[in-house]
Amino acid sequence: MSTTIDNDADITSLPDRIRRFPFPFSGDTYRYSANVQPANNAAATAVGSWGAGVIDIDEFYLDEIADRDRILRRDPTRMQVLPHMRPAVWDTVATLLPTMAEENPDIMSFHREGNSCRWQNKLQNLDITFTVGDDDSLPMGPLRFLGTQIQDDIVLLDVRDDTMWLDAGLVSFAADWSFGFDVGMSFQEIHHPVPRVKEERIISRAEQFLLRLQPGEQFRRTNWTMTIGRRLDTSTETYPEWGPDRATIATDPDMPDKLHLRVEVQHLIRLPHTGTLLFLIRSYLLPLRDIAQVPAWRERFGKVLAELPEDMAEYKGIIRYRKAASEWLLAG
Repeated sequence: MSTTIDNDADITSLPDRIRRFPFPFSGDTYRYSANVQPANNAAATAVGSWGAGVIDIDEFYLDEIADRDRILRRDPTRMQVLPHMRPAVWDTVATLLPTMAEENPDIMSFHREGNSCRWQNKLQNLDITFTVGDDDSLPMGPLRFLGTQIQDDIVLLDVRDDTMWLDAGLVSFAADWSFGFDVGMSFQEIHHPVPRVKEERIISRAEQFLLRLQPGEQFRRTNWTMTIGRRLDTSTETYPEWGPDRATIATDPDMPDKLHLRVEVQHLIRLPHTGTLLFLIRSYLLPLRDIAQVPAWRERFGKVLAELPEDMAEYKGIIRYRKAASEWLLAG
């Protein structure tokens, strides 16, 4: 049986993972859209808020950083940098570390004089100096090092020929896609398999919006799917490990605890020096059991799942269990 909230006192008793969760639905139906909005604005939810800053550090920080390290040691292809993207990687480091220090001054600090930098991270008991542009001055190189400091996946899109190209990144927590397969593809090619977006010109409009971003501008959007278990790595490469669960979760008595709403908060930043598009993907997981603690979320998500068109449910990989999940949520 679920526990539900009835008043403000109940809300304050909810754990941070619920009060800070970026619940993505504003209505009882869902369709693909660009849904882009300015970054650095706290978005209120029924029980809290999210998105006050760009880099969110939460209770799962150390566990997710350790998870990424295990994934990269097992599969180094999750990080790739085409040769011409090296300046963009350093642009990313020089942009995000100061942002993290500004947003989290109690635990992180960044100081720079010329190209000489000092980075301190109390969560990792880390105090390190490095030189911008010198790959050997950071352990494992600049992009790999940055991946040890933030929970977000990192994608870098080069701008040329009036389009964008996925030419670098570090993606350890892909949701049913393969970073290694997509490296070198254009923005349009990457999104080609998504149903409806071509007919409704969503991707072409999003691409034109991104191409017009000015250096330093920051926006964000959300996306969602569902994941079985608290597992961030549901990449194509590891499908044999998690894919079979899709066939059994609908009848699993532990479905409310195992089945998670997975929300991606995606930040879109035009880097100030190279003009590269930085695409950050931060993934959040919340089980149905926790969603049901918020009556407004329980009812809304249940209705979204029930109404979602078949082609979208198929693409998201939830078609075999979305009915069971919806019925459990709407049963209250």
